[in-house]
Amino acid sequence: MKNFRDDIKVNDLVQPYLEPIVEQMTTVFDPEIELDIYNLGLIYEITLDETGHCYFLMTFTDTGCGCEETMPYEIAEKLKSIDGIKSVKVETTYSPVWKMTRISRYGRIALGISPRGGK
Repeated sequence: MKNFRDDIKVNDLVQPYLEPIVEQMTTVFDPEIELDIYNLGLIYEITLDETGHCYFLMTFTDTGCGCEETMPYEIAEKLKSIDGIKSVKVETTYSPVWKMTRISRYGRIALGISPRGGK
């Protein structure tokens, strides 16, 4: 997919699904920041195996986020709605810690932050 984030680790099998995955992940919002998880930079890794099992590694902006229990379920349901993705495991990590520099240019503009990312 053209213009896919280069800070998300993906494998070859997931490549054909990147566009529908991004479409789905831009509909999942962090309720406190009101920005989608793709542009917020909460996604670290997306892989797919030969059986259609998707592994999705993500983080949250802070520990104790109120959506930690519900968001992984929402993500899994949205990913399973994509033809070819049969099952999903969503895992959460806090290493590395999320930083504001992970917010995309679009996300920065939407939040009123300098689109240059402090550079």
